[in-house]
Amino acid sequence: MSRAVFRPVRRLPLALLAGSALVAPFALSPPVPVAAAGPYTVTALKVTVRAGDRSCTLDTDVYRPAGVDAAHPAPAVLTTNGFGGSKADGSTGGPARALAARGYVTLAYSGLGFGKSGCPISLDDPDIDGRAASGLVDLLAGTLTADDGTRLDYVSQDGPGDPRVGMIGASYGGAVQLATAAVDHRVDALVPLITWHDLSYSLAPNAAGRTHGHGGGPPGAYKWQWTNGFFLIGEAQGLLHPELDPSRTGGAGCLHFVARACETKRLLDSGRYTAGRTRAVLRYARSVSPVSYLASVRAPTLLVQGQADTLFNLNEAAATYRTLRGRGTPAGMIWQAWGHSGGMRRPADGELDLARGNLDTSYVGRRILAWFDRYLHHRRAAATGPAFAYYRDWAGDGPAYGTAPAFPAGAGRRLYLSGDGRLVGRRAEVVRGDREYRNLRMPTSHSESSLAGLLGLPDVPPYDARGTFLDWTSKPVAGGPLEVVGAPALTLRVVAPAAARRQSSPDAADRLVLFAKLYDVAPDGGATLLHRLVAPARVADVRRRFTMELPGIVHRFGPGHRLRLVIAASDDAYAGNRGVEPVTVSAAPRDTGVLELPVTRGVLP
Repeated sequence: MSRAVFRPVRRLPLALLAGSALVAPFALSPPVPVAAAGPYTVTALKVTVRAGDRSCTLDTDVYRPAGVDAAHPAPAVLTTNGFGGSKADGSTGGPARALAARGYVTLAYSGLGFGKSGCPISLDDPDIDGRAASGLVDLLAGTLTADDGTRLDYVSQDGPGDPRVGMIGASYGGAVQLATAAVDHRVDALVPLITWHDLSYSLAPNAAGRTHGHGGGPPGAYKWQWTNGFFLIGEAQGLLHPELDPSRTGGAGCLHFVARACETKRLLDSGRYTAGRTRAVLRYARSVSPVSYLASVRAPTLLVQGQADTLFNLNEAAATYRTLRGRGTPAGMIWQAWGHSGGMRRPADGELDLARGNLDTSYVGRRILAWFDRYLHHRRAAATGPAFAYYRDWAGDGPAYGTAPAFPAGAGRRLYLSGDGRLVGRRAEVVRGDREYRNLRMPTSHSESSLAGLLGLPDVPPYDARGTFLDWTSKPVAGGPLEVVGAPALTLRVVAPAAARRQSSPDAADRLVLFAKLYDVAPDGGATLLHRLVAPARVADVRRRFTMELPGIVHRFGPGHRLRLVIAASDDAYAGNRGVEPVTVSAAPRDTGVLELPVTRGVLP
């Protein structure tokens, strides 16, 4: 295999973005025209709401089921687009049509800064995007009229000014639900799909020091491919909509982002993480993330997260789930197959497809309907399903989803890093030894080209250049398959003298960065990087042992397959290490690295 470094272009031309599917990356099909059809009608309304210190006009469509009127009201559902999309996207209109056909009043709208809605992009800030959606709750309550004077008086009410309303949406349309519920307790039920818990982790992940999706120190490795893609999508809005509302002008040098989002992007691009600047980026990124406001969310929440997702991995949903449940908020969690990674491919057969709106015929769709039945129709006998469910791509003719009454589902089982490159099941099997790799000045490993699928471009298989990584491989799995469900954890000690000398630097970017990843090695030697997921870690103190939380997985290692752990110096989808330096990993029976795996079935080799 060629060792040439594959590096996608950092600055994609706006013209390319304007002509590609990337402009609506989370609509799972091309936009579908809105029209009156079947058992409901659709009315387009402009609605001006307060959002932070601004007035913003939202472009909305109200889906009204036949027979619903003031004398025969129905519960309502709000839905909005993913980043770069609008109310017309399949991922917005699909659920709106499906829910309207089932008797829900559905209000689909283009989020702030997208479609024909006003105001700049503010990253689902609860004080801006959340307040804007709260204004739409006022519309559903009949206490606010649309700009043309239209008043909605046919939504079920739990009290004066309190409509019975749920929310559904994916990615950017997922986080806004939690932001809205945090500032408006009239929201009765949420279904956020494939969204984030903490943007500081999503965009510059640091797996070191994280436990159950929480924690971590300074920004880790900057996820520049995903971030630049989104930035260009946002800035391209002027090309896509040349007659934009003037209110959408951004700040701090950005065309369409609020100033603080623009400043955060500039800081990440700089690669300099001095204490004051680091606190600023973490503070802002977290302020627009559920991690900072979940304590205010009371609405029952069904989280749906994708296994194929290098942008918002499974750990994000798990952290939100744990927080909500820990505070007594009803919550369920489903790990489905599809996420942001892999481009515009349709979901697997039988999976929820938002564009098709196949709520009745998919497992996840039926769970969503049951959730709304319970919390919007107040049907207390409606069974909302198990606390945790996960898609199994190996199920064959059996049920596609495994379930568990609680999360996590797997029991922790350990493998140990031996000095001879093996992963072994007992400390006594560890061979004493030192192994070394070296950081170089350029990326020498490849996991994915984050935007390749969205742009319809091919991607090369993952690789690591010789001398810039270490790996440890287990014996073949025997006695039946091994099934792992959850987030593996790696405890490690490294020796990196140059990095140790830099630890007194006020710039956290001077600290050592490394990347952990897990492969399935087939009997023929073919190695598969599981969903192309990697765990970057910026090591706070290389003189001490540290623990990394790897991205969650749902995977079956078949009989004869082996597990391979890789520690690499770099990854070309991320900005990470500086300089040239050696890194050593030592092993001894009483002091070695430990890989812990959440096993639901089988025995570790």
